[in-house]
Amino acid sequence: MAGDIQLRQLEYLTALAREQHFGRAAAACHASQSSLSAALRALERQLGVTIVQRGRRFGGFTPEGQRVVGWAHRILAERAALRSDLDRMRDGLSATVRIGAIPTAVPAGPRLTEALTARYPAARIRFEVLSSREIIHKLAEFELDAGLTYLDGDEIMPGTLRLYRERYLLLAPEQAFRGRDDVGWSDVASRPVCALTRSMQNRRIIDDAMAAQGLSMDVVVETDTVAALYAHVSTGRWSAVIANTWLAAFGNPAGMRALPIRDAGPRPWVGLIVGRQGPTSHVAQSLMDAIAGTDAFPEPDRGVACDAPRDHPVGAGDAARW
Repeated sequence: MAGDIQLRQLEYLTALAREQHFGRAAAACHASQSSLSAALRALERQLGVTIVQRGRRFGGFTPEGQRVVGWAHRILAERAALRSDLDRMRDGLSATVRIGAIPTAVPAGPRLTEALTARYPAARIRFEVLSSREIIHKLAEFELDAGLTYLDGDEIMPGTLRLYRERYLLLAPEQAFRGRDDVGWSDVASRPVCALTRSMQNRRIIDDAMAAQGLSMDVVVETDTVAALYAHVSTGRWSAVIANTWLAAFGNPAGMRALPIRDAGPRPWVGLIVGRQGPTSHVAQSLMDAIAGTDAFPEPDRGVACDAPRDHPVGAGDAARW
């Protein structure tokens, strides 16, 4: 492979992918069109593949070229992340920490932000509500510092911090199960309910728990936000299976009560992920340390793994809060 690949070549390539036009790409890079074309031809020689389909005008990328464009975006993003990480280390944790959260985990968000700002008063937070797939994508593109989402299985994976296990309750009208202290999944099946849409993992977890006992919910209203679910349940006409964290955030609507679901069922972990490509950033590590050093999430078997898996003690706290 002749010569080293230059970052400028990758900048030209990503500009061409963005502009889809040689002249506009060159202008965006403040270069002449001939300089851009020469740099891309040199890149092709260095890599030994044809990247650009050429004719009288830009004709797109070859399959190999599309792969090179993807790597170019990644390399340039990592360069930007390196600069940002070093800037944040030099200036202290005073930058904006970017957190993405799945909708069902939003009620737990304030515990993250309180713990972070208590330890780093100059820190600022941007909190986005995203799907789990969007969180993974934005972490890979260095557009997020951390994601708050469901974790797979019980194993503590690198780049993750387990926060809490969801427990499920039935939010129902007070008169529905008068004199009862808990309910079973069969009781859930007996009630008309509001539920999240099937596109949301929380709904799929509950559906699977019901199906394991040969049951299903009588879903009257579906929605894609916890707030909308609560708004409908507050009418007193429907019930809903809720996570314990939602109850802490939204409480019991008037005329409703939350009853624990006693039957053995899922206890999925919700936690922080900070990505697993390359070293953990200074900001992400600071967030993990701030949360792990508090009893904001007092689960007795919580664990953390960042640059390398390790057990992490949990501060004493009232587990009944969760």
